[in-house]
Amino acid sequence: MFACIATAKTYISEIEASGSNPGRPALRWFFDAAWDAKQGFVAKGSSGVIDPERSKSAPAGATGALGAGKAEGSGREQAVAGAGVGADVSEKRPNRSEIGADASERRPYLSERGADISERGADASERRRDLSVPGPGKRGMEPGPASADLGASDWERKLVEAARRRAFSWRTEETYRGWAVRFAKFIEPRKPWVADGGDVQAFLTDMAVQWRASASTQRQALNALVFFMQEALGVQLGEMDFQRSAKKRSVPVVLSRDEVKRLLAELDGTPRLMAELAYGSGMRLMELLRLRVHHLDLERRQLKVFAGKGNKDRLTVVPDSLIAPLRAHLDRLRELFAEDRKNGLPGVWLPEGLDRKYPRAGEQWEWQWVFPSREASIDPVSGLKRRHHAVDTTFQRIIKGAQASAKIDKRVTPHTLRHSFATHLLESGVDIRTVQDLLGHESVETTQIYTHVMQKPGLGVRSPLDA
Repeated sequence: MFACIATAKTYISEIEASGSNPGRPALRWFFDAAWDAKQGFVAKGSSGVIDPERSKSAPAGATGALGAGKAEGSGREQAVAGAGVGADVSEKRPNRSEIGADASERRPYLSERGADISERGADASERRRDLSVPGPGKRGMEPGPASADLGASDWERKLVEAARRRAFSWRTEETYRGWAVRFAKFIEPRKPWVADGGDVQAFLTDMAVQWRASASTQRQALNALVFFMQEALGVQLGEMDFQRSAKKRSVPVVLSRDEVKRLLAELDGTPRLMAELAYGSGMRLMELLRLRVHHLDLERRQLKVFAGKGNKDRLTVVPDSLIAPLRAHLDRLRELFAEDRKNGLPGVWLPEGLDRKYPRAGEQWEWQWVFPSREASIDPVSGLKRRHHAVDTTFQRIIKGAQASAKIDKRVTPHTLRHSFATHLLESGVDIRTVQDLLGHESVETTQIYTHVMQKPGLGVRSPLDA
């Protein structure tokens, strides 16, 4: 079976003719089956039975729409049995010397946007970032609760159980699952149960050598796979020696004060207030979106960041110029809060410990999001329809549009405002340790990178051309 746009359209047409409503899972199943067939997992003389694991996850009518001649994407176990290969061969570890030679054939196990995998994980996580986007199944359906999403295979279910015992966040769980799926595809046809430290080493080395992944991406994969193998599957990896990605210390993009003014001038309403607070307080994007009412202390001009990066708390400043706009914004939110309570909407999401100790706290005013979403949507963890905070991708698109309108020839993201906050403080004479505390950096060395982008770094060096 050859997968292309034409065959995909034919496949969708056949499913629609059978009365089913195809969605993203149907297309994903179609291309997965095509890829299996291309890799030759069906042995000569095989009965051509569809992989039991794939048939379970295949949408209704999918296997029938493929037809008998298109059932060549059968399971790995079927292929091994059809070829008469013993179980001891199927569990044989791949030759390390062949890693580089056949890497190009295995690379589809990685997403083309793998370098941007941070806080995204599997493909499903990108869809669930915007919780109002329909989930799998029929169009218009909301994503199901995480309690019903326990994984498609036995090893994935073990990972989900281990992650939830540790009370991992939804994003962390999906990120770890994403790396586990990539690793499982890397070692196919063997299963993760029989993998060991050598397989993990080969995977991480392939990331550095063939994929050219960044050091941070490789480190994230390492953490995910160590947790997956040791905590979920109980396989001890021991000491590992693999090719590490080269560390790169990039210089942050910083806006001048004039560019910040031009950027903010292209915004209005709540997006402008969010951008002003991000720049005026130096918050990260998710710290801004997860801000709750009681985190603001407008009387003392302070803002409390709870469970920031590294699960650390800190205090930062609230600009005097934003006191009045923030008060007006909170007054508008009180009306939305009263409407939600009148409609009987469940309270906002709370961390698990707080939710157990104070089950009704989410319905109290002080726990509400400072920047809530316009519409209520399904919580992927509990399955409740409640009001969440604003979506990160929406705010990122708004900032990108403002940058284009302001004709700023730099790559501007919400994090650029945090970089600009730190650099402008240093340029105005604030000592670096104070800036370190405001940013929440663990080491002053991290803060020192901003000294390289100051308008006059060091002792105010002048170019010899200006002299």
